[in-house]
Amino acid sequence: MCSEDRVGAVGKPGNRWDNVSRRRFAALGAAAGLGAMAGCTTSGTGMGMDTNTGDTAGALVEHNVRFPAPGGTMDAFFVHPASGRHPAVIIWPDIAGLRDSFRMMGRRLAAQGYSVLVVNPYYRDLPAPQFADFEAFRVADGFQKVRPWRAKMDAAGVTETARAVVGWLETQAPVDPARGIGNQGYCMGGPYTIWSAAAVPARVKAAASFHGGGLVGDAATAPIALLDDLADDARVLIAIARDDDAKAPEEKTRLRQTADAAGLAAEIEVYAGDHGWTVPDSPAYDEAAAERAWTRLLALYQAAL
Repeated sequence: MCSEDRVGAVGKPGNRWDNVSRRRFAALGAAAGLGAMAGCTTSGTGMGMDTNTGDTAGALVEHNVRFPAPGGTMDAFFVHPASGRHPAVIIWPDIAGLRDSFRMMGRRLAAQGYSVLVVNPYYRDLPAPQFADFEAFRVADGFQKVRPWRAKMDAAGVTETARAVVGWLETQAPVDPARGIGNQGYCMGGPYTIWSAAAVPARVKAAASFHGGGLVGDAATAPIALLDDLADDARVLIAIARDDDAKAPEEKTRLRQTADAAGLAAEIEVYAGDHGWTVPDSPAYDEAAAERAWTRLLALYQAAL
């Protein structure tokens, strides 16, 4: 799970951020994400969804949106193809919150034919972005800052938030109500995907956790305990970081056994990347392993939605 010792303290040797500079992140964004949105048009921020007009054939349309959610007003980034109705996908960011790297991932996924909502997990406290990127999170003592915000997104908090998010998506014209909803989460967002699928099993049909922490536990609300609460036709992808696996090697076996007992279609695998390897501005970003995980994500959604 993401912790301060994984990314290095400010000014201390061994800080992983030294291996992934902001220039490197900008290059990755241009190649992997922004290039997928050629012809994209952008609308402004507003309550509900802003409308974009003009010739947007073959383009993506993106909106900054706000809508009521338990404990506050959700602010999120909504991006979708300019025409038609498409399966919806919810993206739960990692501990550093909704920022450009996750907007980039949202655009890239939308270019594959999905209506994507990247949510602000800390909406109860303040709007996004709380940090410009992971380096800003690190130097601003982000772990301490987010602790009280993060505490509100426990199993109960995510469950009620997920229901509000799904309810909002169901009212949006670019969302196909006949298709299932997917959701994917990173780091602390990993367990959110299972809680969301269990919260609205009639609609959320796919859950993808990337280097997610806290999936296994003995509490009744632990994600592993809720795998049998997912829809019969739901599918799950659990991509585990190799360093997380090294610390708790038994967890993948418990997840596999529980998924099999529930009759759940689940892909559970340890990847050749350390915690955070899928997020472009993460100190642990590994392009080859991230691309492999992206391919498996698309396969999951193709099968489930």
